This record gives sequence, structure tokens and C-alpha cells, in this order.
Amino acid sequence: MTDASDVVLYEKRDRIAYVTLNRPEAMNALNSQVSSRLHDIWVDFRDDDDLLVAILTGAGGRAFSAGADLKEVGDRQSRGLSAFAGNDSGSRFIPDLGVWKPIIAAIDGYCVAGGLELAMQCDIRIATEQSQFGLPEPRWSIMPAYGLHHMMRMIPTGDALRMMLTGSRISSADALRVGLVQAVHPDRDALTEAAEALAAEVKLCAPMAVQAIKQIAYVGRSMPPEYSYRFAQELSAKVLGSEDAQEGPKAFAERRAPQWKSR
Repeated sequence: MTDASDVVLYEKRDRIAYVTLNRPEAMNALNSQVSSRLHDIWVDFRDDDDLLVAILTGAGGRAFSAGADLKEVGDRQSRGLSAFAGNDSGSRFIPDLGVWKPIIAAIDGYCVAGGLELAMQCDIRIATEQSQFGLPEPRWSIMPAYGLHHMMRMIPTGDALRMMLTGSRISSADALRVGLVQAVHPDRDALTEAAEALAAEVKLCAPMAVQAIKQIAYVGRSMPPEYSYRFAQELSAKVLGSEDAQEGPKAFAERRAPQWKSR
């Protein structure tokens, strides 16, 4: 059996976590081993105070991820087991792990089914011109998971339903048009450069403020506005009462880069 550390590569460099789906021979399909490894990586990323932002991508150039490994699904079903080995549980989803540090999805190639749902859990999505996006699950009598509940929160209703009810794919240009991705780049090299440039911009900001903003954005969107405001006030008070909140204006006045301490 392939070592778990090989199916998803995890590198820490310059306060950035580089996470790479590494099953190119299977178009980076998500099996139980990949899902377990991703879970452990996101927890480590969350808890490592030296890391500020992550970049998630797929190896090989053909696919970011083609979704669930249907060979594993079929094998489990033939043995009378649950089809997805827990992959469809809430513990698989990044937001449920309390990861409030930003995650950038750098998408090159097919980004479909569970692969698209994984990308949707990231905060910023950028792609190459060759990339394609879709939720083809109904074509195989399978139900989408994260995408079913969040696609219409992210893009216009008609575009979301077209993808989910037909199982058809859209191009990176159409994904940009509807807001599923935030930028499209000509090739993988340009994509990598753009992802690292975005990560560098995130690192300019105070970590406490960035993480509070992400938490308010995700948690607050499911609340009525009056409750969202109260929730935001509590987190904002912590940020504004921090040492970093004093450092920011001081650095601006002294015309220098802030030295963030995350406290």
C-alpha cells in the first residue's frame, strides 16, 4: 500500500503550507487514504502558529482532482460496506475543522465532483485556462455532498442548478464569469506564481485580523444580520485589543512594515 505521506504532499516554506494531491495516475482521485491524510494536514496547518496561509493544488497537470475514487467506492459496495468510508461525513470538510487561516486552491485541469467540492472549501480559487469544473454525481446516481449545500451560496442559482441538474462541466472562463474562481491564468507556471503572490499579500496582513475576518464571513453567513453583528463584535474586540492592533498604526506612522506577533 502507498504510504499516506505520498498520496498528499505537505511542505512548509516561508510560513506557507504547500499541500499537493499526489495521485496523478488516478487524476488525484480522493480515496479514504487521501481523505485521512488531508484531515491530518488541515489540523496540523490549523495548529502550527508559524503557518499563515496554505496553497492546495494537484500533481500531474491533468487534474486538480477528479473526485471520489469510484474503484474504491465499487469495492466497498461489493463488500456490503458504506460507499464512501466516511468521506461524506462532516469531519471531512475544512470549515468544520475550525481552520480560519486562508487557503488558496490553485486548480490545473479537471476539478470535478469531490475535487470541486474540496476546492469550494478553500477561500480563494484560481485556475489555468485548461481547467474544467463540474458536479457529475447524478450521472452515476450519486449525490453531491458539500456542493449540494453550498454551490448556490457561491454562484447564481441558475448556473448552480445547471451544473448540478445536468452533471455537465463548465470551462475556466465560465467559472470566472459566475464567480466560482477569482482569476484564470494561461498555464501552470503562471498559476503557481499567482498563488504565491496571493499568499504573499495575505502575509502582509495581521494574522489575528485575517483569521477573524474568515471566521466571521463563514459563521456569520448562516446567522440573521443582528446575530452576525454581535458575533463579529466579540471577535473584533479581541483583534482591536491585541498588541498587533497597536503595531499596525505605529508601523504606518513610522513608514515601515509591521512586525506581527499574533497577540
